[in-house]
Amino acid sequence: MISEAIQAALNKQIRIEGESSQIYLAMASWAELQGLEGVAEFMYNQSDEERMHMLKLFKYVNERGGHAQVTQLDGPSLEFGSFKEMFETLFKHELFVSESINELVHLTFENKDYATHNFLQWYVAEQIEEEAQARMILDKIKLIGDNTAGLYLFDNDIKQISAAAQAAASAL
Repeated sequence: MISEAIQAALNKQIRIEGESSQIYLAMASWAELQGLEGVAEFMYNQSDEERMHMLKLFKYVNERGGHAQVTQLDGPSLEFGSFKEMFETLFKHELFVSESINELVHLTFENKDYATHNFLQWYVAEQIEEEAQARMILDKIKLIGDNTAGLYLFDNDIKQISAAAQAAASAL
């Protein structure tokens, strides 16, 4: 049985993962309107991935005898200024999600809920990957600078990263 404190914290994380999906979806739409097909595809895939993170938490809460809740989500920003600003926003958001997961892991220790602690280790590892990917993308953007030809190549690179991630996810 899951404690009230852990259930509340997991429901908070469910909301965060849902909002993350919406943020990526808004970014996908914005990128698509800018003609950045590869970036849009990447963001659509990331949106789906965040939704799966939410569902995984949702099912876990219910399987442990808790009550996973659907809550109203805050709407994401719809404008990003530039693709660089969009990816900086993405990186900051991933840092926020990592901090939230870390707080949740800490709470499981305080409550001696080792089953939930073990379950959350997948999220800890996932956030390491998410942050590393965002850093790598920002490094590429810095290399591009204002070079429009570089932006074209970057868009194609992101499309390939997205395709590789989709293939890896399908293999699981």
